[in-house]
Amino acid sequence: MSYRRDHRSSKSALSDGFDKLEEGGLRSSSSFSHEIKDHDNDKAIDSLQDRVAFLKRLTGDIHDEVESHNRLLDRMGNGMDATRGVMSGTMDRFKKVFEKKSNRRMCTLVGGFVVSFLIVYYLIRMLRYVRG
Repeated sequence: MSYRRDHRSSKSALSDGFDKLEEGGLRSSSSFSHEIKDHDNDKAIDSLQDRVAFLKRLTGDIHDEVESHNRLLDRMGNGMDATRGVMSGTMDRFKKVFEKKSNRRMCTLVGGFVVSFLIVYYLIRMLRYVRG
C-alpha cells in the first residue's frame, strides 16, 4: 500500500511541477528537445552515409566479379568454338574413311582387336584377384 501512496504522491508532485513551469521554461525545454532531435537525425544521417558507402563498395566488388566471370565465359565460349571446329574436321575425316569398303573393314578389324585386348586384360585381372 505504501508503494501506491508513494507512486501517487510522486505523480502529483510531477504534475504540480509541470504546472508551475513558466512559459520561458517550456520554450527552453522545447528547444533542447529540438536540439536532441537534430543530434539524433545527424547520427541517423551519418549511419545511412556509412551504409551507402558500404553498399557502394559491395556493389563495386560484385561488378568486378561479374566482369571477371563474363571474361571467363567469353574465353570458354571461344575455346568451345575452336573445339567444335576441330571435332567437325575429325568427323569429316571419319566419314571419308568409312566411305570406302576397304577402310571400313580395316576399322572393324582394329575395333575387334581393341575389344579383344580389353577382354583379355579384364580376365587376367580377375585371375590375379582370385589367386591373391
